[in-house]
Amino acid sequence: MLEQRALIPVLLCGVAAASYFMPQSEQHPLPTVHRQGDSRALAPAGCNINGNISAVTGERIYHMPGQRYYNETVVNSAKGERWFCSQWEAWWAGWRKSKV
Repeated sequence: MLEQRALIPVLLCGVAAASYFMPQSEQHPLPTVHRQGDSRALAPAGCNINGNISAVTGERIYHMPGQRYYNETVVNSAKGERWFCSQWEAWWAGWRKSKV
């Protein structure tokens, strides 16, 4: 049983490596919650956390419904801004929560 458990990480690494060496024509991009190129992206269903990049500092900040600047913030995907479906998703992508 222990030998079988030890084999699992090796198998998982093998699967990951196989996808790394897959021909470009067979690779599929990961889905995103925003559409590239929209100047003012609409929020996908259930994804109402907006990620904004500060014009002054370049800092990546996400705003939750009910926060002070939520309704004023415009998501511009052409600038790299995007919508998130959860705070965890925003945090994992490197964004911080708005302080106000």
